[in-house]
Amino acid sequence: MSAGERKSEKKLAVGSVILDTPVVLAPMAGVTDLPFRMLCREMGCGLVCTEMISAKAVYYARRSARGEKNRSGRFLLAVDETERPVSLQLFGSEPELLGEIAAFLEPGPYDIIDFNMGCPVPKVVNNREGSALMKEPELAGEILRAMVKAVKKPVTVKIRKGFDEAHVNAVEIAKIAEDAGVSAIAVHGRTREQYYSGTADWDIIRRVKEAVSIPVIGNGDIFTAADAVRMMEETGCDGVMAARGARGNPWIFRETREFLKTGQIPSRPDTGEIRRMILRHGRMLSEFKGEGLAMREMRKHVAWYTAGCPHSASLREAVNRVETMAELTALLEERLA
Repeated sequence: MSAGERKSEKKLAVGSVILDTPVVLAPMAGVTDLPFRMLCREMGCGLVCTEMISAKAVYYARRSARGEKNRSGRFLLAVDETERPVSLQLFGSEPELLGEIAAFLEPGPYDIIDFNMGCPVPKVVNNREGSALMKEPELAGEILRAMVKAVKKPVTVKIRKGFDEAHVNAVEIAKIAEDAGVSAIAVHGRTREQYYSGTADWDIIRRVKEAVSIPVIGNGDIFTAADAVRMMEETGCDGVMAARGARGNPWIFRETREFLKTGQIPSRPDTGEIRRMILRHGRMLSEFKGEGLAMREMRKHVAWYTAGCPHSASLREAVNRVETMAELTALLEERLA
């Protein structure tokens, strides 16, 4: 990417949805809830994505007398207008049911409906869902066609390089997705068997980009703005998706957006900015989920936010005893002065 190309904002069209920057927050279970998405969006993220949601769970909750009282379901489906555009990610393995649930949820405040074919965890894979569908191209095509047919909003899909190194079929799946009418595809450059280990294969992202005409979003080993721009240069992908690199680091979106625009990367946040971000995150999470649950969840976030800070190990140990916002505030004002 030349310096000249960095002089203006780079946008990305996903069907009818225009992203103001081609940098996406990946869906991550237990991480990308509403407060964290809002912070990432404020930092310049072009598209945020919900934690993945079971289509089957929504189906049964809808038919249950307590469906609207399902606390975890409310958390997963909640969206704030300020974070839009938002992608709602579903997972499952039944085409008709997925089409039905996509249509049921479409009137909600979601701009894009995404389908998960990348989750590697055994309880999902063993249920013929997530990355298990990389082994079943025909079924994957049926699901995507059913979802595209059921809704008017753009449908996207997130896949992996393949299920294992003996079955690298991201290009085949991408072509199936394009034929099904999918508006964009995100490619994680690892197989299911790799989980998140080793190095992501960016060449498979390049091969997918060369094989289809729909936008391709690259995913895997994006930990800095320089990584994001290098992936776009090396693969030709239309956008990048940050996952682990965004945990405790919403600034990655501000930095990547600025690098794409000007070729310059802003300074990293100092400890004062990190402290203020953690406390704001904690307050937002407390308002959203209640103080007790929020403080338990903030323990992992604090560990991510403070990685590399002086005495971070002792801070991580201390935050595990925090139970209130007041305690969190006092701890950070003492340790992150």
